[in-house]
Amino acid sequence: MRLLIIRHGDPDYANDTLTEKGHKEAALLAQRLSKEKIDYLYSSPLGRAKHTCDYTARALGREKDIVIKDWLAEFGHPPVQLPSGQSTHAWDWMPTDWANNEDMYHYKNWCKQDFYKEADMERRVRYVTDGLDELLAAHGYKREGALYKTEQGNHDTIAIFCHFGLEMLLLSHLLGFSAIPLWHHFTALTSSLTTIYTEERQKGTAIFRCAGFGDTGHLYAGGEEPSFAARFCEVYEDDTRH
Repeated sequence: MRLLIIRHGDPDYANDTLTEKGHKEAALLAQRLSKEKIDYLYSSPLGRAKHTCDYTARALGREKDIVIKDWLAEFGHPPVQLPSGQSTHAWDWMPTDWANNEDMYHYKNWCKQDFYKEADMERRVRYVTDGLDELLAAHGYKREGALYKTEQGNHDTIAIFCHFGLEMLLLSHLLGFSAIPLWHHFTALTSSLTTIYTEERQKGTAIFRCAGFGDTGHLYAGGEEPSFAARFCEVYEDDTRH
């Protein structure tokens, strides 16, 4: 089985839709994906992801096949009060607040830190990962521990349209990494495509393997510059997002 995890196009957050640039990105992505065999379309309920998915669904002639999953909405939680006194979201920490805390790199322990308790982080993460495992089970892959069991593997392709923060949680769960370094060391640019395959090297037992992360080749092919969304300043003195 192949998973295509797609971040929405350049966002108009105020109106929960796409900017003019975002519509161009979504159209170029749809042109690319129209050449793919896509068996299932899943989308976040939020407008910016749904509108990105709509472009691909129309290109495939599959407008009525989109399935909305509430757990694919951007990962949200109350702001976390950090030891430094900063109040922020999980993917917007300063490096000095987390990089020297070994528990933040631990696959299971990162969301159990004392400063996450008021944000009910562990339950909120489980809501997403349980949703993912329920979807995969419906497609023949049932999670057992850190592995997935299957009675009959398949070559289906599932396209998932979602959000940066949410995508990192999906990868964290599928690949066995803490979400914290994924949120802070990786950037899935808008309309980017991440490709994950199952590997069933032992009969009935599968793992997931990443074959490509954050691909924006469709933008380059269409002469469209990638968006800066989800990135921060490259150099501190830069007049860009800090």
